[in-house]
Amino acid sequence: MNLAPRLISLLVVTLPAIAADTPPALSATTYNYYVATHGADSNPGTFKQPFATILRASKVALPGTTIHVLPGVYAGGFKTTMNGTEPQRIYYISSVRWGARLVPPMSSDTKAGWDNRGDFVDIVGFEVDGSVARNGTKWTHGIYNGGSHVVIKGNRVHHIAQDMPCSSVGGAGIGVDSYYHGEHSAVLGNTVHDIGPENCRFVHGIYISSEGSAKNNIVHNIGGAAIQLWHDANNVVISNNTVAASQTGIVVGGGDFYHTRGPNDYTSVHNNIVFDNKYGISEQGATGPNNTYRNNLVFQNSAADWQLRNGLSHSGTVAQAPQFVRYARRGGSDFRLRANSPAIAKGTEQLAPLNDALGNVRLRAAIDIGAYQFR
Repeated sequence: MNLAPRLISLLVVTLPAIAADTPPALSATTYNYYVATHGADSNPGTFKQPFATILRASKVALPGTTIHVLPGVYAGGFKTTMNGTEPQRIYYISSVRWGARLVPPMSSDTKAGWDNRGDFVDIVGFEVDGSVARNGTKWTHGIYNGGSHVVIKGNRVHHIAQDMPCSSVGGAGIGVDSYYHGEHSAVLGNTVHDIGPENCRFVHGIYISSEGSAKNNIVHNIGGAAIQLWHDANNVVISNNTVAASQTGIVVGGGDFYHTRGPNDYTSVHNNIVFDNKYGISEQGATGPNNTYRNNLVFQNSAADWQLRNGLSHSGTVAQAPQFVRYARRGGSDFRLRANSPAIAKGTEQLAPLNDALGNVRLRAAIDIGAYQFR
């Protein structure tokens, strides 16, 4: 896999299982194919005769296709390349949230659990688990995206790039990269944790190097930045994320440009909880004067809560402990808000997603800070 060089860089919701003889509800797409652990890639990909691998299903996907992946454990380490279109996207959907789990194969020859190069694609609801590495190439990325107008939504990505030395080769739990001219992708409502060696500034939770957005994500225990912007990143919306227990919470930066001259400008950082990292929100490299930092809760970041440039300041900041339902730095946290949380109703409606990480509607007159709307 020719991943871009120098990629610098819980709450589990269980949905009801689908009965073995009952197909998932059909989407509003023209074509529907199925993948199951009991399938075979010589099958036609119907519910009764499913494919065995996501890669095989991807090769028959046309614009307007949904690929339904039934619960089970699947070998990761593949590349999807088929393109959808703006009105007819290609959807890869785990039929049960986090029910389809991707793990390293017996002998990996790739650096990513899932490498997507297709445009107008959605990757929804998968678990990418790199905790049991086998032989071959170690994964440095959970989901890597080089395509354009891609949505990576509701996935759980964890234990990636932990059993390797820290180096500038870099890596990420979810990487959205402009190296292959990808642009305008969205990372929404994912849970990303335990990524990279501890205090490794080259391996990040969510990495974005183009225009795009990161909203409603829960990111914690990351060697580098929980959310990192670099290379050609600009005009990025970072809204209503909850990040904790990482080297840096959010890095807004630009440099080592691929296709632009920078800087990272017109980026908006609103309504995020940035708690218990070494550094909180930091501008680095080439940044512009039009970035905005509004209504974030930034607290208990041991080295510095804020590092802004170009005379910029932040507004509406809450500097108090977020009062999660349960918090443990090394895991086992529930990042929902308690009734006494100072994040409740302290957000701004500007650029806030309509729903929270669990799909609950946000009250427009009382936006909460972070990935979860208090209920």
